[in-house]
Amino acid sequence: MGNFRTLREYFVQNRWRLLAGLATLLVVDGLQLIIPQIIRWAIDDLTIGGIVQAALIKYGIYIAVIALLIGFFRYFWRLMILGTARRIEEALRNRLFSHLQILSLSFFQETKTGDLMAHATNDIDAVRMAVGMGLVAITDTLVLGVSSIVFMILIDPRLTLFAIIPMPFIALVTTRFSRLVHHRFEGVQASFSRLTEGVRESLAGIRVIKAFVQEEHEKGKLGHIGQEYVGKNLRLIKVWGMFFPLIILLANLGTVIVLWRGGIETIVGIITAGDFVAFMTYLGILTWPMMALGWVINLIQRGSASMGRINKILNTQPEIVGLPSIRPISKLEGKIEFRDLTFSYKTGLPPALKGITFDVNPGEFVAIVGRTGTGKTTLCNLIPRLFGPPSGHLFLDGREIHAIPVEVVRGSVGYVPQDTFLFSNTIRENIVFGNPQASEEEIAKAARIAQIDEDIRSFPMGIETVIGEKGVTLSGGQKQRIAIARAILLNPQIMILDDALSSVDTQTEERIWNGLSEILVGKTRIVVSHRLSSIKEADKTIVLDDGEIKEMGNHASLLSMGGIYAEIYRRQQIEEELDGENRRVSIHAR
Repeated sequence: MGNFRTLREYFVQNRWRLLAGLATLLVVDGLQLIIPQIIRWAIDDLTIGGIVQAALIKYGIYIAVIALLIGFFRYFWRLMILGTARRIEEALRNRLFSHLQILSLSFFQETKTGDLMAHATNDIDAVRMAVGMGLVAITDTLVLGVSSIVFMILIDPRLTLFAIIPMPFIALVTTRFSRLVHHRFEGVQASFSRLTEGVRESLAGIRVIKAFVQEEHEKGKLGHIGQEYVGKNLRLIKVWGMFFPLIILLANLGTVIVLWRGGIETIVGIITAGDFVAFMTYLGILTWPMMALGWVINLIQRGSASMGRINKILNTQPEIVGLPSIRPISKLEGKIEFRDLTFSYKTGLPPALKGITFDVNPGEFVAIVGRTGTGKTTLCNLIPRLFGPPSGHLFLDGREIHAIPVEVVRGSVGYVPQDTFLFSNTIRENIVFGNPQASEEEIAKAARIAQIDEDIRSFPMGIETVIGEKGVTLSGGQKQRIAIARAILLNPQIMILDDALSSVDTQTEERIWNGLSEILVGKTRIVVSHRLSSIKEADKTIVLDDGEIKEMGNHASLLSMGGIYAEIYRRQQIEEELDGENRRVSIHAR
C-alpha cells in the first residue's frame, strides 16, 4: 500500500466528494441489510397463517421503496467515488506528463517511448480501478461482511459458527494468490510496454520497412512480442481463473453447512422458517464480500504494481537544474568560454570531449568542423544545457553555466539540431513554436530568410498546410528550412546551427547564409558544417578530432597549417571540380 502514498494529496483535495460517496455507499449497504428482515417477517406471518393480502402488499411496498432508494443512492456513490477516481486519474496523468517534461535528455535516451506510453495508459488505468472500485469493494467487504455476521449471530450464534468455518481458508487462499497476482501483473505490464514500443517503432519507420521490403519480418517480430504478451496474460489468468472458483467453492461450503444444520433446527423448532430464510439471505449477502475480497486484492495488487512503476519515474530527478545561488538575469550577451572541459555521457564510458578550451566573443562567427563522430554535436548540446556539462568548465557571459537559470540559457539560444523534428501540425504552428505571439510580418520575414517562403506558397493551403507526422510530406531540405525559420523567429542572442543545411543545395544555402548574416549582426553564431566553403568567412574555426581540438584559427591560417582542415578542404575542392566537370559533360551529351 506504500506505493499509493503518492496519491495522498489528491485524496485530500477530493475528500468531500469521497466522504459523500462513502456515506451514500453505507446507506446502500444498510438498506440491503433491511430487506432480509422484511422477508423474515413476511414468511413468519405466512407460517402462522395470520397474514392477510393487504399485509403482503405492505411488505412488497417496503421492499419496492427500499429498492428505489438503493438505486438512487447507488447512482450517487458511483458519481462521487468513481467520478473522483477519474479526477485522480487525470491529475496523475498530468503530473506524470509534467514531470517527463523536466527530465533530462539522458533519461529519454535510456527509456523507450513505448514504456512511457504504457505508464500513461495501462498503468494509470490500473491505478484508477484500484482507487475507485477498490475503495468500493473494501467498504462493501467490511460493512456488508461484518454486518451480515452480526445479523446472523442475532438469529442463531451456533449456526453462525458453522457458517463461517470456510472463512479462514478463504483468507489463506487470498493471501497466497495475491502475491502471485502482483508478480505476474508486473510481468504483463512490462510486456505491454514492449508491445507498445514495437508498434510505435514499426509505424514510425514504415517508410524504411517498405524500402527494404521487410514487412514480413516486422510482422513476425511484432507477432513474437504479441505472443509473449498473450503468454504473460495467460499466466495471470491461470492464477486469477483458479482464484475465483476456489473462493466460490469455499463460500458455498458454508451454504451447504447452513442448509443441513439450519434445516434441522427449523424442523425441530429451534428457529422459525422466517429466521432460516433470513439467515440464508444474510449468508448470500456475506458471499459477495468474501468474493469481493479476492477482487479487492486483485485490484489493489494491480494498482500497486502500476503505481510502483509510475513512482519510479516520478522519483527520477532531472540532472539539469539551476543552483540555489542563482543571481537574477534576463538574457545573455553571447560570450561563451570553454575551460578545459572534458565530458562523458555516462560514468564508465570514454569521454566524448577532452580538454576543450576556447572562447567565443559576443557577435563572433565560430565554425566547428571535423570528421563524423568527433564530438561536434556534443559540444553544441552543452551550450543550451541539453546535457549537463561538468561544473566550472563552461561559462556564459563570465558566469558559470550552472549559476544561470536553465530557461534563460535556452531562451537566449536558437538551436537548429542535426536531426530536424517537426510536429504533425501546420507549417505556421511549427514556425511559431518558440514564439507563438509572432506577427504575420515576422513569420513572413523568418520564412523568407530561411528560403522556405516560395515552397510554402506552392502548397495548396499555404502556411496552413498540415505536414503530417514528423513532417512526412516534406523533403529533408524543407524540414531543415522550417526549423531554421523557427529558430530565427526566436531572435536569439546565440544561434547554433548543427549541420542544419546538409539537405539544402549550395545555391539555396548561400542565400540563407546571406540572410542570416544580415539579421545576426552583433549576435554569436556557432555553425557545424561539413561544407567548408560555407564557413570560410568564420572569425574562428575549430577542428575537432576524437573529441579534442586539433586545430584552431581562421580559414587562411588553417590552410597554411596543412593539417586536417587543409586536407578536408582540398578533398572537397576536388569533389566540386569533378561534379562541375560531370555536369558539363552531361550538358554537352544532351
